[in-house]
Amino acid sequence: MIIKINEYSDIPIYMQIRNQIVMGISSGELEAGEQLPTVRALSTEIGINTMTVSKAYQILKTEGYILTDRKNGARVRMEMNRSKSINNENKDELKRIVSEAKLSGISINDFKKMIEEMWGK
Repeated sequence: MIIKINEYSDIPIYMQIRNQIVMGISSGELEAGEQLPTVRALSTEIGINTMTVSKAYQILKTEGYILTDRKNGARVRMEMNRSKSINNENKDELKRIVSEAKLSGISINDFKKMIEEMWGK
């Protein structure tokens, strides 16, 4: 999986890394048990500070997407915690996206189609 950083984005780099890894896991691009690059390797690859990658990995670990240990590094969890809910921060982001879609004149049916297309990825 290739991580692409947008240095001009308002989203912090560590969150861009976190988000792309979550999307990679969801899409199947990153498989259960798959080894992630070391903090040092990923920071060198994308040209950022190791602490930034470390922060992203720590968030992913806290959220239950990856496991880390000194011996084996970071790996995608074999089984995800299926809480059947999303956190408040993601609900707020979803609310913002829905609001922008409404203001853009997108119908609810077209919006649902977009979601279904993305869900299938």
